[in-house]
Amino acid sequence: VQLQASGGGLVQTGGSPRLSCAVTGRALGARWMGWFRQAPGKERDFVAAIKWSGGHTTYADSVKGRFTISRDKTTNTLYLQMRDLRPEDTAVYYCAASSGAISSSVGLTTAYNYWGQGTLVTVSS
Repeated sequence: VQLQASGGGLVQTGGSPRLSCAVTGRALGARWMGWFRQAPGKERDFVAAIKWSGGHTTYADSVKGRFTISRDKTTNTLYLQMRDLRPEDTAVYYCAASSGAISSSVGLTTAYNYWGQGTLVTVSS
């Protein structure tokens, strides 16, 4: 297992959980790390990405200003701090690693070659 996500659960509207993703093995060589989410019956959507070495970040418009992606290079952990959660944020959240993505492609699922197992975040209204 290259990526192991955790931190999901049942959260009230307005809550601020933090997701974590332990990065191991071949995923450690990734250039970009990202978070995606998939709501029931919908496609997997981009949430946020971070360039592992320089820390440059990019976000989906739907989460900009509410979510923060970060990484700890000493512990090889990726984070997603979520704030002001809404029921429409309910989804399985996946962390992903890309060895070859460039900044213009980090929003595409096809740019990532390693995926975590996903962690469910349910936002109650």
